[in-house]
Amino acid sequence: MPLRVYFLIFKPRCNLLSILLSVLQEIAVVFPERQTLTELWLKATERYGKKVCFQTYRDGGVYDRLTYGDFGVRVRSFASLLRMLGVKKGDRVMILAENRPQWPIAYFGTALAGAITVPVLTDFTAEQIGAIASHAEISVLCCTGRTSNKIAGIDPSIPVLHIDLEPEKQIPNGNTEFPAETWPGINEDDPASIIYTSGTTGNSKGVLLSHRNLVFNAVSTRSLMKLYSRDRLLSVIPLAHTYECVLGMLTAVMSGASVTYLDKPPSPAVLLPAMQILRPTAMVTVPLFIEKICRNKIFPKLKKSPFYRFPLTRSLAVWAAGQKLMTALGASIRIFGIGGAPLSEDVERFLRKAGFPYTLGYGLTETAPLVTGTSPHKFHFRCSGSALKGVELRIAEAGEIQVRGPNVMMGYYRDEKRTRDTFTEDGWLKTGDLGRLDQKGQLFINGRLKALILGPSGENIYPEEIESMLNTSGLVEDALVVPGERGELVALIVLSEKAQTMIAALGENLEELKNSVNKKLAAFSRLSRIEIRKEPFEKTPTMKIKRFLYCKP
Repeated sequence: MPLRVYFLIFKPRCNLLSILLSVLQEIAVVFPERQTLTELWLKATERYGKKVCFQTYRDGGVYDRLTYGDFGVRVRSFASLLRMLGVKKGDRVMILAENRPQWPIAYFGTALAGAITVPVLTDFTAEQIGAIASHAEISVLCCTGRTSNKIAGIDPSIPVLHIDLEPEKQIPNGNTEFPAETWPGINEDDPASIIYTSGTTGNSKGVLLSHRNLVFNAVSTRSLMKLYSRDRLLSVIPLAHTYECVLGMLTAVMSGASVTYLDKPPSPAVLLPAMQILRPTAMVTVPLFIEKICRNKIFPKLKKSPFYRFPLTRSLAVWAAGQKLMTALGASIRIFGIGGAPLSEDVERFLRKAGFPYTLGYGLTETAPLVTGTSPHKFHFRCSGSALKGVELRIAEAGEIQVRGPNVMMGYYRDEKRTRDTFTEDGWLKTGDLGRLDQKGQLFINGRLKALILGPSGENIYPEEIESMLNTSGLVEDALVVPGERGELVALIVLSEKAQTMIAALGENLEELKNSVNKKLAAFSRLSRIEIRKEPFEKTPTMKIKRFLYCKP
């Protein structure tokens, strides 16, 4: 927390006690005695009452503003509505909705009713959503006007709640709340959420997370990312993704911070003007967001600067470019979390030299989600940080990262075989990721185990490292390195806008790109050729390429 000095000017009617209480309230954080979502919600709504909790940004203005006190009332109303629909402890409630204040209302309301949330990404097809609803055996479906066109594949006998409408209007005979003593008791190890994700394996699976998994992770992140009630968060990742749900929502509620949701998809045309108005102090994003801003807006001007070309003033030019980046993001950012996929090396090097307050972390849905993390300015280059307190890490013989701790999932819902296969005999979660630990226990990621390519003599080739080199070129928007039919390495690329305008000279430039990359690689991991793709790669919600779609078995 930045040092802040409070000057107390004593006047005849000055209330020293009220000033002291306001200062203490600013740094107060909810640490629930029991690690349950209901305890977290209850403590936060009691403590932060009149402070703004959630709101929506739309067309230059802020709407749907909700205080913590209002949030508490709305959650109780939603839970009462579920009870009136016959929802019992352990039932599943699907949330199919875009980011909006009603999403956390439905999320916490489901928890209060003792049920299990099934958050679903709105980008899933109607067929996928229907399959998830069937597998999860949902009792109630929550949707909005924007997502109601995707529910045709769901059993029509299942009650549908439109959460963009007032819950009271959907309750027969008015809003009837149940007495507090009648609510089901919630235990830390009760199931809280089932997250279905396409991931990068091609097979959706339901990750079953407990209340302890989620709340432990939110509380543990404070050692890395301290939020306070004065903080303003801007949400740009779907809440159905555990990354945003825990680090962008639960941590904010625990801290009394406010969160703003965008009414439209977070394209640069929508996002950058919103940041100028909202001036967020913290946010969590995926690498693609900051990479595009740097490569499209910051780097071109930086490289033209005479101060950058002169070695003695280069550091000054980079610092000035960093200030321009801060201004573009609203000039108030103090924590900028980046996760979900690897950050490109050139962008990280710039952020580091510019003194930008970025943080990196490593995790997966199965670990609710964070495993390791960093604090701004306090970690090594290309490092994913140290394990959260209470979480254990080890590197298996094959180089696989394995995890054990309170954040590790209960298992895959209704899939005992896959659950058994994902854990070692001594209870460690097999992540499928490759990495190494240094002497201080800091984690460095090498890539995915399934992405690993064996060289001609059995050498380990990490395609993500080569892809990172290709992505630093102004010619490349996206790159994927795969083995060819004869075992040679082939780079599949999607051209950048700049490259598409100079298509005539492209062949020579691509050959130069291949040669420059190969000079940095061992002989066994050099590229044989580069192939251009006309269509963008299909990606996961955190913008990782679905590698399995492009690698031949």
